[in-house]
Amino acid sequence: VQLQASGGGLVQAGGSLRLSCAPSGRTFSNYAVGWFRQAPGQERDFVAAIRWAGASTHYADSVLGRFTISRDLNTVYLQMNNLKPEDTAIYYCAAVRSYNGIYFEQGDYDYWGQGTLVTVSS
Repeated sequence: VQLQASGGGLVQAGGSLRLSCAPSGRTFSNYAVGWFRQAPGQERDFVAAIRWAGASTHYADSVLGRFTISRDLNTVYLQMNNLKPEDTAIYYCAAVRSYNGIYFEQGDYDYWGQGTLVTVSS
C-alpha cells in the first residue's frame, strides 16, 4: 500500500492547516491509520490515530484539543488548529490492516507515506 500525504505548508502561529493521507489505488477500508511527526534533530513521535471500526480516535497530549483526525473511505485527514511553532515538523501518515485496532507505536504500522512539511512561524 502506497500512501500519499499532502497539505503541509507555511503558516503563522495560531493558524490552521489540514493534512490529507490517501492510499494509492485502493481505499482505507479495514485499515487503522496514524499520524506521526519528526521535528529537526528529534525522533519521530506519535500525533494521532484512528480506528477503522467506529472511527474512534486517540491523540498525543501535546495536540489534544487542537488537532482532529478524521476519515472517509478514501482519505484520512488531520485538521490542525491553533498551530504553534513547536508543531513545526515533517508529518507522516501510516497505516496497518486492522478492523478493530488503534495503534500509537511506529512499529505497529506497515505502510508509510513520504511525509509533508509543516512550518509554523512565530
